[in-house]
Amino acid sequence: MTSLPMTLDPETRSVPPMGGFNLTVLGIELKRMLRNRRTVIFTLVLPAALLLSFGNQQGWDEKVGSGNVAAYLLVSMALYGAALTATATGSMVAMERAVGWSRQLRLTPLNPVAYIVMKVLVALCMGALAIAAVNAVGVAMGRAEMPIHVWVESGVVTLICMLTFAALGLFVGYIVPGENAMQILGPGLALLSFLGGVFIPLDQYADVVRHIAYWTPMYGVAEIARGPLTHDVPWFAVVNAVVWFGLFVAGAAWRMSKDTARV
Repeated sequence: MTSLPMTLDPETRSVPPMGGFNLTVLGIELKRMLRNRRTVIFTLVLPAALLLSFGNQQGWDEKVGSGNVAAYLLVSMALYGAALTATATGSMVAMERAVGWSRQLRLTPLNPVAYIVMKVLVALCMGALAIAAVNAVGVAMGRAEMPIHVWVESGVVTLICMLTFAALGLFVGYIVPGENAMQILGPGLALLSFLGGVFIPLDQYADVVRHIAYWTPMYGVAEIARGPLTHDVPWFAVVNAVVWFGLFVAGAAWRMSKDTARV
């Protein structure tokens, strides 16, 4: 006579330490991103290529804060690359939802907070690679001039600012199905970068466009990322960055709590 399987009591099921967070899963997530050719091209190669495309422009040696225009553009392109990387990493949840992986994870003891933390850490690692790639190209070009400590501070601040776009990627990944997420985020980030003064300084825009730019998500983080170089971060730029970060985090948390179905 076969015995019936024992029914597990959910209340007695052991919860893994740190909500299920572990380095093995983190490593798998990172390898998965690095094996994605589209992600590598558009987040690591494209920003460096854009920096190279501006290489013969006039006025690169003009003074800007503690450096020159070349350094100003280098920080801007590093921010753009990090933002692309962060949104791409966050938006991968759209593909995971499409294949039912998110639903599968909900059946495990993995805490949603631990899952989001792993996504953020992967975004930070990929963003650091994007920033390093752009800075390596800038060093090879030999035209960017700024003190070493400013160079390091700009990279660190840019990496922190990138968290805003990791939250944006997660938010969009939870509301847009499948591969459509990056099809929306890619052109959208390019437009926000133009409006936010990443590609073109805001003082070269008309007044109407400039006032619109002050309300875009890219404006605040761009001013903060270049702060160590320019020594000029308007207070409303800080408010802009904090508000947009809060909105994206709240949106991602809200959609994750509502995400119960396969799309």
